[in-house]
Amino acid sequence: MKILGIGSRINHPEFGFGVVTNVDSKNYWVTFMEKGLETIEISSEFEVIEAIEDELDVVSFYEVESVLRNLLKKYSDISEVVHIADKWKGGKLILEPADTNLVSKEVPIESFFHKIVMVRDRVRVMEQKINSSKNLDDQEKVDLQQYITRIYGSLTTFNVLFKLKSDYFVGAKSK
Repeated sequence: MKILGIGSRINHPEFGFGVVTNVDSKNYWVTFMEKGLETIEISSEFEVIEAIEDELDVVSFYEVESVLRNLLKKYSDISEVVHIADKWKGGKLILEPADTNLVSKEVPIESFFHKIVMVRDRVRVMEQKINSSKNLDDQEKVDLQQYITRIYGSLTTFNVLFKLKSDYFVGAKSK
């Protein structure tokens, strides 16, 4: 069986007419006129309307992304999966201004949570860079570490969003 290249046009019995937009070793990503983007197995049944030859040694964006994600997981602390608490899934954050002439803003709570996790990950990276810096003396590292601890303390308000306690922000412990 010959693998279709990106740009090939097909007619699928379930999804209709579409164009191959990505390929990996097992699947085609096809954008169908009626159904939008679908993933189908290379071995599935469909009619080839126009075949574009696949280039040799083609690597899909999905495969590159998978390799990159695995490398980040292996060599970095910032790629861990952090889950939102079940009670917040599908919820929304509503910001209502005091001025009734202004419109309120609704944000999906998962989007807000994702931003909080990104802040946390970036503060962690900053903390690692400070601790491993050769340009800072020990006192400067301690001073900067205290600021980071205060940042974590300021973010503890958002711990309610996390599913696991081990993902919580932790500031300075009171004596």
